[in-house]
Amino acid sequence: MAHWENRDEASWKEFRFGQPYANGLRRLREEVLEKTDFDPAVLWQWGTMQAMAVIQILKECERAFGEKGQQVVGEAIRKVGLDVGRQVFAGASWPEDLSEAEGASFFATVVNRIAYASLEDPRIDSPDEVSFDILWCPHQDYYGAFDCRVQRYFVQGMLDAAKETGLMGDWQVRFTQTIPAGAPTCRFVLWKATAEEKSEWEKYSDALAKKALELAEKDRTE
Repeated sequence: MAHWENRDEASWKEFRFGQPYANGLRRLREEVLEKTDFDPAVLWQWGTMQAMAVIQILKECERAFGEKGQQVVGEAIRKVGLDVGRQVFAGASWPEDLSEAEGASFFATVVNRIAYASLEDPRIDSPDEVSFDILWCPHQDYYGAFDCRVQRYFVQGMLDAAKETGLMGDWQVRFTQTIPAGAPTCRFVLWKATAEEKSEWEKYSDALAKKALELAEKDRTE
């Protein structure tokens, strides 16, 4: 069983979703992994190169073009996240009695284990709150703590796709610790937000964006 297939909840077995970039995934499995000596671990090296390039592009555009450059790159990344989310939900289905907490937690599992190729420990803490720990992330050895902000653009797009389906509704997400900052795991909490809390994710993203522009301006003047 693949790591992304296994959860203990009975309703997980009825939670159906699409695989992002399904045609390429099929070809990799059927024409490459089954028929050649290709080492799939090199995909981590290739993916790390792509991830570091995205971060560098964002930093260089912030340095050269300021807020406009940041907005252009951030929006491009968000659009990719939105596209991935829509591929996940294309033809998706789940039980009618799926709880909101299960829906939020299951969506997070798909994002974590497939889109982010990570290992996670998910928990449904209450009807209004779920959480998970990322036990291993492909980026953890080369991302700096501040680099993780780039993932917020991807996640925002995926959240937008989830909300198009009505799955996430009023749910919000925050992190409480990260591996690049020195913690043993990355820990996230998703909760059913009040009206005042609904913009918490976006507000923190804006604060990080402002800080990044301050750092870019400092680099330009030194």
